[in-house]
Amino acid sequence: MKLKGLRWWIIGLIGLATIINYIDRSALAIMWPSIAEDLGMTKNDYALILNVFMVAYAVGQSVSGKLFDKIGTRMGYVVVIIVWGLSSFFHSMARGILSFSFLRVTLGLGEAGNWPGAAKSNAEWFPIKERAIAQGIFNAGASVGSVVAPPLIALLWAAFGWQVTFMFVGSFGLIWLIPWLIINRQGVDKHPWLTDLERQYIKEGQHKADQDTETKGKSIGQILRHKESWSVLIGRFFLEPIWWLFVGWMPLYLADVYGFDVKQIGFFAWVPYVGAAVGSIAGGWYSGRLMSKGHSVNRSRKTTIVIGAALMFLGLVVTILFADTPEKFVGIVALVLFGFQFAISNVQTIPSDLFSGKSVGSLAGFGGTVGVFSVIVMNTLVPIISEISYTPIFVMIAVFVPLGVGAIYFFAPKIKSVEEN
Repeated sequence: MKLKGLRWWIIGLIGLATIINYIDRSALAIMWPSIAEDLGMTKNDYALILNVFMVAYAVGQSVSGKLFDKIGTRMGYVVVIIVWGLSSFFHSMARGILSFSFLRVTLGLGEAGNWPGAAKSNAEWFPIKERAIAQGIFNAGASVGSVVAPPLIALLWAAFGWQVTFMFVGSFGLIWLIPWLIINRQGVDKHPWLTDLERQYIKEGQHKADQDTETKGKSIGQILRHKESWSVLIGRFFLEPIWWLFVGWMPLYLADVYGFDVKQIGFFAWVPYVGAAVGSIAGGWYSGRLMSKGHSVNRSRKTTIVIGAALMFLGLVVTILFADTPEKFVGIVALVLFGFQFAISNVQTIPSDLFSGKSVGSLAGFGGTVGVFSVIVMNTLVPIISEISYTPIFVMIAVFVPLGVGAIYFFAPKIKSVEEN
């Protein structure tokens, strides 16, 4: 049996896992007004629980990056999805800040693996010119999950309450493992369903180092000796808070500023992620199109990143000045998240531009860890600043946009493989 386009089936499954990932992580924020009322919890409790998740998520990015480099993407995904699926399910039994915090730790450790795992899988299954579109498909899963989560969770909550809703969403990832283990049977070299033509196409479009299965991956210390690696770390440090501000705080913003309940949040909160989903695909497609026209990886990546950054910055400025109704707010945020995903698919692909598959997961994971620490700082500040106004928060992340892009240009004057120099 041969399956044409097997690489697209693989990234499609990872995209589906990402949808489930975001449904699981969004459930707490969307249902928080109801949970807080039932259990007598506060916004400060929520901020603490959110930061506990982010610390675990930061640690999980680096740990899982090494895990995927060591045991491979097939079994790596089995481990992380079992951890996050069971963690999400057992949220149904949480009764206070300690139990929620413990479950958010295990959820963060598991969910973090999705990102370095996807970056590593894309380096294995795609030629260089298709990696950004593959990353875009994967990132679109985060956006689609954020589109699906508010109405889905609001409907489940209305029908069953928050405890049973956690049971439903926690089971999704465990069911996903069935097609994953069936379809992702082997790597590119040995997969029995991969056609010879597709195998040749993949391998001819990769770095020579990607095809060396014997060489051990580099340690983090060895990776960071290359200046170009810091473009990933510093770039993500400044850019990640933009996405996470809206993922973590938009439901509470809608509740605080417009007095929304869970059903109203479910009706509005999905809208910006439509823009994000389109931006994910568009950013990957655009950089691949530039490469197909003969432009270098360096020019293609950076041009796409700059366009996305310009849209982010413009959208954040407009949010500050003109978002005076919920309709305007979610519409403008859709532009911000379109720009973010247009750019970030290419930022997250840089590890596979610089290193071979044996080291990609490690750099991608460590980059995620660094990015998450800036998110933790932001999450600490938001409940304090928002007591007065959300405007300074939007100003702060608007300033982060040029800082993130500038870091990529400074540390990686030319994006290219550092292993073939």
